[in-house]
Amino acid sequence: MDIEAIISTIDDFVWGPALITLLVGAHLFLTFRTGFIQRKLPLAIKLSVTKDADAPGDVSQFGALTTALSATIGTGNIVGVATALLLGGPGAILWMWLIGVFGIATKYAETFIAVKYRVKDHKGNMLGGAMYAWRRHFEKNGRVPWWAALGGILFALFAAIASFGIGAAVQSSAVADVITTSFPAIPAWVIGAVIVVIVSLVIFGGVRIIARVCEILIPFMAAFYVLGCIIILCLNWQLVVPAIQLICVSAFSSEAAFGGAVGGGLAMALRFGAARGLFSNESGLGSAPIVASAAITRNPARQALVSMTGTFWDTVIICLLTGLVLTSTLIGHTDLQAGLAAGDITTGGALAHAAFSAIPFIGRWILVIGLSLFSVSTILGWSYYGNRCVAFLLGKHAILPYHILYVIAVFLGALGIQTAVWNISDITNALMAVPNIICVLLLSGVIARETKHYVYNDNLAEVDDTPIPQLESK
Repeated sequence: MDIEAIISTIDDFVWGPALITLLVGAHLFLTFRTGFIQRKLPLAIKLSVTKDADAPGDVSQFGALTTALSATIGTGNIVGVATALLLGGPGAILWMWLIGVFGIATKYAETFIAVKYRVKDHKGNMLGGAMYAWRRHFEKNGRVPWWAALGGILFALFAAIASFGIGAAVQSSAVADVITTSFPAIPAWVIGAVIVVIVSLVIFGGVRIIARVCEILIPFMAAFYVLGCIIILCLNWQLVVPAIQLICVSAFSSEAAFGGAVGGGLAMALRFGAARGLFSNESGLGSAPIVASAAITRNPARQALVSMTGTFWDTVIICLLTGLVLTSTLIGHTDLQAGLAAGDITTGGALAHAAFSAIPFIGRWILVIGLSLFSVSTILGWSYYGNRCVAFLLGKHAILPYHILYVIAVFLGALGIQTAVWNISDITNALMAVPNIICVLLLSGVIARETKHYVYNDNLAEVDDTPIPQLESK
């Protein structure tokens, strides 16, 4: 058995029934514990564009949201959806969407504890995430139980490793693949070098620079892609309803779609819908709360509400539009179905390129521009997640070496990676999700109690005056 086959086997094991049950179960449980917090989405969207003056933090609530969105809106929204469709069938799109809907509650809960238990570094900058929640909540008399310390360390370790895959190599690989396929004259190393220069100019400036760039980039790129998908669906208008019917039926069917070319029944649809849904919206992963902890907010509930809109925009809107575009295009083009059946299209990237390219005039440009912007923004967002986790593990002196290794991973990714890196990203995502979800579930009582106080008793304007501890420099 070769290395790629071994990694694939590990991926299959990690993303087995146990993890899917933990992930989906947490989404459902936290939806119940937070009083179906999804119904507060209109308020959350309003708060996301409202400045929270005279509150502690480093970046605006909108800046924290767009930075988190920069990391979540990436290849998962295009190539990830195509991969889920290819391996799990059209039904995987429905499971991805449903997991996104219920994952909104998990994103709220994990952000709540990240902000509640955030700390300050030696410069007064805010730090937070599951690693600090594990330590601060369970600390008694200045001592942290070994199992709580281990939970924080494992989360930070897996997140730091995952950043090189999901945040760097996978993203640049997807950009290089789609550009070189559309424009063969452009060499992959040039694309990699350009991405490295763009990313380096931003990430070495810290979270404030990243947030400022994302505040401008994210709304534009999301609007561009959504508008492009809507135009394609208008062109495919006769196929939209059949596409929705196929997605819904395939989610509960044991038969593969498109003549048996894609998917493999309910179990496969659920597995890849869950895996790619987590890869896309990161609800339960614990990544977005890391930057949410730096937000200027007067209490944890306000930023938690703002952060949960990220899952809504990412999966409920953008992934759904991508899934409808891909499915409707496949229904309308028998040549694409024949290519799938013949084994000519074997990857999510190839499927996305073939489907979008089948749309005259605009399809290829929407794919190239949309995927390029999504991927570069994800590289920016995950660079911050990684450096915060590395700093937690090794101290601030490890940040510069981390950034150097990170941009090297970006460049190497553009030169070409295959299924193994996607599988490694899946594995590390799952491994960092486990300690994060366990922490959130253990603290669900705190989340429920304070959510009732702040959200349902109309105390969102209240300032949480609990002192924020300052860490010793290391």
